[in-house]
Amino acid sequence: MDKITIRRPDDWHVHFCDGAVLRQVVPLTARAFGRAIVMPNLVPPVITSAMAAAYRDRIMAAVPKDSAFTPLMTCYLTDDTDPADLVAGQRDGVFTATKLYPAHATTNTQFGVTSIAKIYPTLEAMQKCGLPLLTHGELVRSGVDIFDREKMFIDEVLVPTLERFPDLKVVMEHMTISDGVEVVRSFPGRLGATITPQHLLYNRNALFHGGLRPHVYCMPVLKREVHRLALRVAATSGEASFFLGADTARHLQHLKEAACGCAGVFSAPVAPPASTYPVREGSFV
Repeated sequence: MDKITIRRPDDWHVHFCDGAVLRQVVPLTARAFGRAIVMPNLVPPVITSAMAAAYRDRIMAAVPKDSAFTPLMTCYLTDDTDPADLVAGQRDGVFTATKLYPAHATTNTQFGVTSIAKIYPTLEAMQKCGLPLLTHGELVRSGVDIFDREKMFIDEVLVPTLERFPDLKVVMEHMTISDGVEVVRSFPGRLGATITPQHLLYNRNALFHGGLRPHVYCMPVLKREVHRLALRVAATSGEASFFLGADTARHLQHLKEAACGCAGVFSAPVAPPASTYPVREGSFV
């Protein structure tokens, strides 16, 4: 055997931004992936089906002409999301899923959901029509340690929501902790999780290796080595509930290397090989 042929992969979490950045980064994802779930946290955010359709048109205009790439659009949920618009957007082939950003959890989430109870009618409508919920799984609250945000979200938001809406399909995006692996396995067929290349390759020591390293700063932040190893086991387990979501996000250098740098790792050019790179224990920086 002198070659291996693999199925063209999909990336279930990308940030294309907009404008000039979009035109630069879309071809990089389209080169390696057949489809991608597109995040809606633009400025202003993509909160209606009309906005999502227009954004999809801008993405398609940036796709190389010889590419069969398909962007899959999501809706940025707010406290005031119109459930009827979501259902219509799914029916019309615009929305593939919705995105839950807890307010102020990460970049451009100031319009995010302030309390999960405020979107119960929206979740009920999504459950009925089969529209999946994608979650940025961090509980943002004063007094919650940044390294504990994901576990708190699992305990206080994710599990109660799954129990309240038994037919709702949910994805934990950019899962970073072993507790996430365990909870995904406890809700088979209903709960999935994406894993990023950086969370497979690095633990939190990489943030401070020889100095502050802004280019591996992302949200959720890198965690302990025990969690990185748990993610690698899940990613290579063959279980269909775990899949790639690169969370690729390009930021301008002066905004990334700043006193208050942007969160995000730009991995689109290397996401497939980086996600399968055979890193040995202890060689993560």
